[in-house]
Amino acid sequence: MESEDADEMACWFIDTDYNDEIFVVRHAYFIGSQQPYERLKKALSAEVDEALWAQLYSTKSIPFPVPASGKFAVKVINHYGDEALRVFDLKKLNLS
Repeated sequence: MESEDADEMACWFIDTDYNDEIFVVRHAYFIGSQQPYERLKKALSAEVDEALWAQLYSTKSIPFPVPASGKFAVKVINHYGDEALRVFDLKKLNLS
């Protein structure tokens, strides 16, 4: 799955300390144009904090500390359920 269009994404997740074995969802973000807030409220049969939802309905993550493993991973899922995973190794990136 490869796209530059965020409208094709349903959600994306970050494992902020990826260990090369198991992807652990530590940040979750939901996007898309099909009223996901209303759909989430209905699915949960509960009210959802709108301020919190505003943080989670985003294409930008909340900042997180440098991972102890030196790696983080991002998983993207589109509206068809297709998944893509990309691992970022900070030791290999030239951040200076």
